[in-house]
Amino acid sequence: MTVGITYTGSETKHNYYKEWVKGEDVIQVITLSEELNNIDEVALCDGIVLSGGIDIAPEFYGAAEGYPNGPVSFNKKRDAFEWAVFEKTQQLEIPVLGICRGMQLVNCFYGGTLVQDLDENNSFHRITNTNDKMHSISVVPNSYMSEVVSGKYAAVNSAHHQAIDKIGDGLYITAFSEEGVPEAMERANKEEAPFLLCVQWHPERMFIFGLYDTPPSKGVRKKFLDAIKTK
Repeated sequence: MTVGITYTGSETKHNYYKEWVKGEDVIQVITLSEELNNIDEVALCDGIVLSGGIDIAPEFYGAAEGYPNGPVSFNKKRDAFEWAVFEKTQQLEIPVLGICRGMQLVNCFYGGTLVQDLDENNSFHRITNTNDKMHSISVVPNSYMSEVVSGKYAAVNSAHHQAIDKIGDGLYITAFSEEGVPEAMERANKEEAPFLLCVQWHPERMFIFGLYDTPPSKGVRKKFLDAIKTK
């Protein structure tokens, strides 16, 4: 099995993704990035993980720059590259797992928009110094996430200041935080190919909290890999 992972911009964080995806299985990982300009390698992948990282440039969802807590500069080359990666996965019917920024990129691809900043009142989500936050989510029944969690509630980590606003065409939200912030997203029609699951948290680094074996980490990985095996 070969899984492509888009480069998050940090070697340490990218290695979290690689180790999480590999687990104890024999899985080859291909790093996909605009620096490597290796979009052709998407065709070699059985599944793709769209990783987290810097905010997506507002022009990709029809909004303006200059919002609170935005980055000093955007990485529009990365945005364009990963946009093209996702488009190629859809053409080739490759299963996709979107994580944090990856979830937001998928939503924008399908015409959705983003809340540009959750503001200071949403202290449950924004990263503090270098530490993720932890909070609970409620899961929508009859969704991939309900299959992953096997219940209504779960605990996840959090390190974001943006979120889904208008939902993209053909998508729906399948988990929410206590404040109503969208935390997971899937296709409205599960019969449509290819498999798509997106989460706002970071399953690849929940081991830091001793939560590697919990459904929001281990279960998400299993759901993604099972989709690859059965496609």
